[in-house]
Amino acid sequence: MARINLRPWREERNEKLQKRFIGNMVGAALLGVVVVLGVSYYYDLQADRQDARNSYLRAEIVKLDQKIKEIQELRAKRERLLERLNAIQQLQGNRPVIVRNFDEMVRVLPDGIYYQSLVRRGEVITIDGLAENNNDVSSLMRRLDGSIWFSEPDLSQVDKSEGLKRFNMKAGMTRPKAEEAN
Repeated sequence: MARINLRPWREERNEKLQKRFIGNMVGAALLGVVVVLGVSYYYDLQADRQDARNSYLRAEIVKLDQKIKEIQELRAKRERLLERLNAIQQLQGNRPVIVRNFDEMVRVLPDGIYYQSLVRRGEVITIDGLAENNNDVSSLMRRLDGSIWFSEPDLSQVDKSEGLKRFNMKAGMTRPKAEEAN
């Protein structure tokens, strides 16, 4: 019988299979490295994009904060202007009232009384004057009380000097309704 040696063929085949296995392992390792690097590059790219978006949003938030600050400053300026406007309108509205008050002071003045000074502090007018007798002072008080432009006169003193009686009184000023004032 002839002896056939199959060992070298098996060894060559095993060697080939082992080289193929190592090649496959190296290829799989390279493919794994490429996949890991690709995924890493993709995540870095996504992170860079997100950082760009975040920085854009931060810049826009800063712009909006500046606009909000400007709006708040404009609102404060508007409030100051409205306060000034209201003050001016109030002064304009009071102008005819003051004229009417002084006109009414002349109308309620009875004969025999002379005003020496009229001083207005807020809504109270202080009257210093001279009267020929006490009845004239009483008449002035009744007329002031009966006027729609004044309220509750308060006589604080009456002195006699040089034949005339010096008096001091205060009266509150009122603002009648439009239909009463005419």
